[in-house]
Amino acid sequence: MELAVQQIINALSLGSIYALVALGVAIVFSILRLANFAHGELVTVAGYTLFLTLPIMPWFFAFPVAVAAAMLASLLLERLAYRRLRGAQPLTLLMTSFAVSVGLQSLFLLIFGPRPKSIELPLFVDTMATVAGLRIQLLDVVTLIATVLIVIVLTLFLRRTVLGLAMRAAADDFPVTRLMGVRANAVIVGAFAVSGLLAGIAGLFLFALVPNVVPTSGFDPMLKGFIACVIGGLGSLTAAVAGSFLLAFIEVGFGALLSSTLNPYLDAIVFAVAIIILRFRPSGVFGVRLAGDVRV
Repeated sequence: MELAVQQIINALSLGSIYALVALGVAIVFSILRLANFAHGELVTVAGYTLFLTLPIMPWFFAFPVAVAAAMLASLLLERLAYRRLRGAQPLTLLMTSFAVSVGLQSLFLLIFGPRPKSIELPLFVDTMATVAGLRIQLLDVVTLIATVLIVIVLTLFLRRTVLGLAMRAAADDFPVTRLMGVRANAVIVGAFAVSGLLAGIAGLFLFALVPNVVPTSGFDPMLKGFIACVIGGLGSLTAAVAGSFLLAFIEVGFGALLSSTLNPYLDAIVFAVAIIILRFRPSGVFGVRLAGDVRV
């Protein structure tokens, strides 16, 4: 029973990180129909920023700087790589995002090298608490609570603010939204800013869990976050979050059940399960239509 509870906690913590990444992917896809595969490199930017800043400044300054760096990188991607491709064919956008992802990984490799860079995290990250005889890492609890709060704040932002409402309207019908007087640049830049913010926060929790960064650190979380969006249903932020936790429970569950000889094939098995789910639910578990609006 103790082992089962611990695995549930691990799945909730992992699902929280996937959810933050999935939300960042989903919000850009909903508006531009752009599967931004360079989103993982925004997470990596946060990791390298932590590597550079934590040795020279307190953590309560370094953490916001890392998030701000991911936001700035996201805005630069929109301005330099994607702005001129608005309205391009989906295949063109897809190939561009792949090219940007590979280019950024190569840039990280050139600047920082291939060796893992250790991140000097504050000691409280490893704090453990005992609850009902179970030893729980405080980081897992903080990750889950932070994700819940972020989802609530993001929901309020999309429903109660002018920019949030404009983003939801643009996701439903961008041309009509522009005819109503909404500035396209403001909506798209806002989407990329929110996406970068979520990537930066996800990076904080990811590198607190694995305190070293390499040029490809963000690729796996981005891939899992995108798969979570597809499993849950593209077009709905709630579905993206639900898909993230579903994927995390599948991954942690199989990780606990598989023998040591099969453990290296964990990702392949998880992806196979995802394919089986999509075989019976092509539009996602929650049946959200592909061209849907940014529903919350």
